[in-house]
Amino acid sequence: MRFRTEVEIPDFGLKINYKSKIFFVGSCFSDNIGGKFKSLFFRTLVNPFGVLYNPFSVAKSLEFLINKKKFDDNDLIFYSGLWHSFSHHGSFSHINKDIVLKNINENIDIGSDFLQAGEFLFITFGTAWVYRYKKTNEIVSNCHKIPAKEFERNLLKISEIIDVFDSLLNVLNVFNKNLKIIFTVSPVRHLKDGAHGNQISKSTLLLAIDELQKKFKNVYYFPSYEILIDELRDYRFYNADMTHISSVAIDYVWEKIVRAFFDKKTEEELNIAKKIYSAMQHKILQSNKFAVEKFLENTQHLIEKLKQLNNKIDLASAEDWLNEQKKLL
Repeated sequence: MRFRTEVEIPDFGLKINYKSKIFFVGSCFSDNIGGKFKSLFFRTLVNPFGVLYNPFSVAKSLEFLINKKKFDDNDLIFYSGLWHSFSHHGSFSHINKDIVLKNINENIDIGSDFLQAGEFLFITFGTAWVYRYKKTNEIVSNCHKIPAKEFERNLLKISEIIDVFDSLLNVLNVFNKNLKIIFTVSPVRHLKDGAHGNQISKSTLLLAIDELQKKFKNVYYFPSYEILIDELRDYRFYNADMTHISSVAIDYVWEKIVRAFFDKKTEEELNIAKKIYSAMQHKILQSNKFAVEKFLENTQHLIEKLKQLNNKIDLASAEDWLNEQKKLL
């Protein structure tokens, strides 16, 4: 007997491998899945503007990358002792304005070049609710704890999302004609919008993506939202806040992505990469020098084996880690 509904993953006809350049933008779910790719040595760039939740902010960030916008003093706001950008996550905020601008513009340069050369773009929408700064009427990516009275809260219409991304995707396809775009909707619930408000929001996102998928041949939808809602419909797959998904759930969705997008050769390489990553997370106790030497020797063999299978994989971080551990012996 079957006691749960398993979400069917469509055959996308797309294959991701270690030569692919993969760009992630959007909500914290992008951080989670993009982080999995990055930790396993894929050529990956994740959220150069920090976490972005709503479609308009995602679209604006991609426009900035396409145009290689240079931020200056006029793009920042000072509040509570820090300089902030309404287009960026709070991780970019700082007491020094020059540091903020340097960090923002460096990330835009890196992100623009990566996006233009990329093969896959994963876009994750988190919510259709947006906050508009009353003084400028602009939709912000982050309110930076500025008082709520300074903002107006609205729910985007399906047509508004479609219009913005219709224009953006046409520009993206000129900017990078080889780009495959995979939309996802974050399974993280925005309960501050209320249970019903969250459902309305997610439905708005899903309907907008469905229309875009019908219109553009290089646009796809991966059902991460449905996997959590239908397959993992249990609070044990969420963190203590009962909102964000657990590492177990992230790993489950990751395995679904592996099956959907990886061929056998890439999976073989991935299995070795997992062992190397696991070794790098291992807490080494220097008390048994012989055991440590053997452990590092085995890790060295794994790195060499992976290099032989695919010399395009960037294992610099693993090799740097290995050399540092050897110095401690």
